[in-house]
Amino acid sequence: MMKILDIGHKNLFLDEAISFLETEVSDAMYSGNIQAMKIIHGHGSGALRRAVRDWCNDQHGRFKAIILGEDYDMFHPDSVAMRSECGLPYDPDFGKRNSAITYIWF
Repeated sequence: MMKILDIGHKNLFLDEAISFLETEVSDAMYSGNIQAMKIIHGHGSGALRRAVRDWCNDQHGRFKAIILGEDYDMFHPDSVAMRSECGLPYDPDFGKRNSAITYIWF
């Protein structure tokens, strides 16, 4: 199962958004039901996208993969493997090269 987390449209300050992300990721991982998370950070100025992706990269080794929305397609091995393992038959962003989202595979 994949959880969708929209932090790009909550009007949070950057530090609040990252704190919210940390909490949601920890809760999802602890629950055991969630295998992946789709984080919608939006386009905007790009500050939130950079902060989310920096945070993900700082968690090196914690996740199976971090998949950038612009790489999320049938030619990206982690994208295909995540979709298969998580049983995700349909995602409207698959193959859309959407830089406003980032995926975390637990």
